[in-house]
Amino acid sequence: MFIQTEATPNPSTLKFLPGCEVMTKGTVDFVDPAAAKRSPLATRLFAVPGVSSVFLGFDFVTVGKDGATDWSVLKPQILAAIMEHFSSGQPVIEAGDAAQSDEEESDVVRQIRELIETRVRPAVAQDGGDIIFRSFEDGIVYLHLQGACSGCPSSSATLKHGIENMLKYYVPEVVAVQAAD
Repeated sequence: MFIQTEATPNPSTLKFLPGCEVMTKGTVDFVDPAAAKRSPLATRLFAVPGVSSVFLGFDFVTVGKDGATDWSVLKPQILAAIMEHFSSGQPVIEAGDAAQSDEEESDVVRQIRELIETRVRPAVAQDGGDIIFRSFEDGIVYLHLQGACSGCPSSSATLKHGIENMLKYYVPEVVAVQAAD
């Protein structure tokens, strides 16, 4: 197995591309080892000293590190953990952990979601992250940043100048975009 590695705009994260599908649907963001218990891959990665977050995308894994650990020490251990996982035959996520609710949405919310899905998420995934729609209230779109986007120095500029301008252009009801936690 050959795993490619890409830098992200966030210096505390690296994007790992194992050359195979990681998540069949959606993304998952693990910010600590306790949350990762449902994922054998994330659990294996958190066992590497210095790993502070794990984000799983369609065909990539973004790993965040703590400030004290150097990538030159951490990267070979992460590569080994990813290879071990995919060689083991274990699932990435344990079965029965993908519950989403389908709530009734307004046309404006559907339009915002569609723009985020088709224009924003693919671009952000290239940088090893994801942006999830949380809500639309009083003209404000609330988005949750994950993976490399979480804590990235340029994420606020991306939200305000990129995503906000695009959404305002296509959806006149949008007056602002804010990060939601």
